[in-house]
Amino acid sequence: MAEQLLIKNAAQIVTPLGHTALKGAAMKAVQIYENTSVLIEDGRIKAIGNDPSWEANVPADKQIDATGKAVLPGFVDSHTHFVFGGYRADEFLWRMEGMTYMEIMERGGGINNTMQATRNASAEELIDHSLDILNKMLAFGITTVEGKSGYGMDHDTELRQLEVMKELEKRQPVEIVRTFLGAHSIPPEFKGRNQEFLQFLVDEVMPEVKQKDLAQFCDIFCEKGVFSIEESRKFLQQAKDMGFDLKIHADEIVTLGGAELGAELGCHSADHLLHASEEGIKALANSDTVATLLPTTAFCLKEPFAPARKMIDAGCAVALATDFNPGSGFTNSVPLMIALGVIYMGMTAEEAITALTLNGAAAVGRADQIGSLEEGKQADIVILQYPSYKFLPYHTGVNIVETVIKKGKVVHQA
Repeated sequence: MAEQLLIKNAAQIVTPLGHTALKGAAMKAVQIYENTSVLIEDGRIKAIGNDPSWEANVPADKQIDATGKAVLPGFVDSHTHFVFGGYRADEFLWRMEGMTYMEIMERGGGINNTMQATRNASAEELIDHSLDILNKMLAFGITTVEGKSGYGMDHDTELRQLEVMKELEKRQPVEIVRTFLGAHSIPPEFKGRNQEFLQFLVDEVMPEVKQKDLAQFCDIFCEKGVFSIEESRKFLQQAKDMGFDLKIHADEIVTLGGAELGAELGCHSADHLLHASEEGIKALANSDTVATLLPTTAFCLKEPFAPARKMIDAGCAVALATDFNPGSGFTNSVPLMIALGVIYMGMTAEEAITALTLNGAAAVGRADQIGSLEEGKQADIVILQYPSYKFLPYHTGVNIVETVIKKGKVVHQA
């Protein structure tokens, strides 16, 4: 017998439509149903409408009365680093006092601080720590999250981070998309030997990641002082040849050409993009690569925000993600991210919703299954405490998610 759930009498059901990323003006064209119900069957959306037979045929204990509430697709956080050891609170305050990145590095801070703490952490310690993070993400309405390795930059820790994510999917409801980011920085043992380090990853680590099915995506930090355009192109092409889907950290600190490279290689997403060039924005608009913007990181670093308005007007597909990590952006606050997108980045509320649902799903290769409320799609749903989606930016920085549904099951209630 089919397992059913009915969400009835919703003040609004708000969703983008489609099975691929929406670009440019299409990002604003969300579908809004008023005083409507959603019928879920065996974890998938069966129908959206007002059929009186649904309420008569679905058991009362499988019905949710959403009178006065808005219903949206579950949020997709398509760029995070949520598995790590240690914290860097001191560095955050040093940065607020004006200390530069290099000065922080000289005091033992930066990514190498997290690298050492993560290398020293056991799998169970990482699991316990990450479970708490995922529970908080779920409370914000995140039903799918991308998680990157990259805090080991060696064989054992990189595998351990990905194995931890694989285990975490069994222990809690948030769906995890795994990304190999061994090329996050240059570890001390390879200082000054970028090419050797990247080849080590290709020869010694990535074959095992593939063989154990630990990651769908491969990513690299393409940035001045880290990995050049040429190094990134060669590495990502090798990853593609091994069967990985691609992502790229691009143009975060300086204009380097990472956006152009992401489009050239067919990356699912190019991320950060604070300093993407005009040519890079055009290249993204003319490609299927999603421009994934991370406003909370820019906010925490006191950097200019990525030009979301310019990108959307140019025809790009834009996603929003938290970049949750222990260094540059230790926040997984979806309401803060939405507020920054709307107030400071020039996005409409509708564009922000598309960016955090369907386009986020496209950035992790899941837009055919999640990211919108349509017949046949997975029933990943959030119910807000208020009658309109407009309360997401209006009730600024406050979590208004009341109920979270994953694969047709209620997994969180405020």
